Amino acid sequence: MPKVSSVIVPYAAYLRVYEPLAAFREPEREHWARYARRPDLPSYQVELRRSLADLLPTPPVAVPVHESADAFVAEVDGVVCVCPWRTRLRGWQALGDLAADYPEPVLDALIPPVVRRETAQDYERWLERNPDARPWIRTATWQVPINWFVLVSDAEREYDKGGGDQGPTAPVLRYRTPMVQARRRVARGLRALKEAVDEGPLIDGLTDVGRWLEEFHPRSLVELDYGGLVHAVPAGELEDDHSAADVAEGIEALREGDPATAGEAYGRLVERWRAVRDRRSAN
Repeated sequence: MPKVSSVIVPYAAYLRVYEPLAAFREPEREHWARYARRPDLPSYQVELRRSLADLLPTPPVAVPVHESADAFVAEVDGVVCVCPWRTRLRGWQALGDLAADYPEPVLDALIPPVVRRETAQDYERWLERNPDARPWIRTATWQVPINWFVLVSDAEREYDKGGGDQGPTAPVLRYRTPMVQARRRVARGLRALKEAVDEGPLIDGLTDVGRWLEEFHPRSLVELDYGGLVHAVPAGELEDDHSAADVAEGIEALREGDPATAGEAYGRLVERWRAVRDRRSAN
């Protein structure tokens, strides 16, 4: 079986929510408190490699049999916050989205119909027992959805070009913002967009993200992480990527009744991501 642990798996970005330990009930709270003290906390690449390893057997394991007990950990103003992986729940949801991304013959080749049917039945039974379940992580392949950028500010941008004395490391581009700020920006963005246009995918997507954020503790941390997408952005362009600033400028222009400036900001955004979309088509 191929060794996947040493492979860098690219081309996915993430929107994560880190909740304070107080948001969890016992005994889960104590589990995460102990977990956060571990010296060997895994990265997003470890999580992705584990999920890909399940696709190697025949037939593939479309969704993990057991839910993950792992999480990402962050400290916010001295408060420990965790973002549970919930890979089983996210696997079920991702499997349901595949039909929109692939024609049925391709989908059948990836995951046989009998596996998909059994997995869907398992998910339905699980949802009956867990009707309020929601993931702490959203994933997007080959893109960062525009509505994600609405949640963050260019001032919150963190960029590390990688490399260094400890050997080659991948670049990191992420934004982190308090939940209260993310929710406020969603509300402002929706007001500006609805005043400018009646409806559209950006409004729908932002509404959906806003509802998702409402499910979490108000003192949570929201993180937009380019993840493996740093490997898909052409060399030299990542450092100059200020997509959140372009989105903010476009929304502010709409609020001020300046569609020309909004169009220019949107044009810069489209042009920046064109190379990534072209690379997806080539694959």
